[in-house]
Amino acid sequence: MREINLSKIENMIYVVRGQKVMLDSDLAELYEVETKALNQAVRRNLDRFPKDFMFQLTSEEYQALKSQSVTSKVGRVVNRNYR
Repeated sequence: MREINLSKIENMIYVVRGQKVMLDSDLAELYEVETKALNQAVRRNLDRFPKDFMFQLTSEEYQALKSQSVTSKVGRVVNRNYR
């Protein structure tokens, strides 16, 4: 198992709707799996997660994260094609 830098994880945390959240792509990176595979595993096991475990960003939230990533987390959210 590889060692993960805590500052890298801190840079993956955003505040959305007053909650600290991580993007699916960042979680997939930490677990060394594809984002699609992570989302598929979560969907197949919804009963194992709290109801507030995940949510889809609104268009406005997505745009705000894109703007935030340009200034502080270069390119990570900008390259996504979906919310």
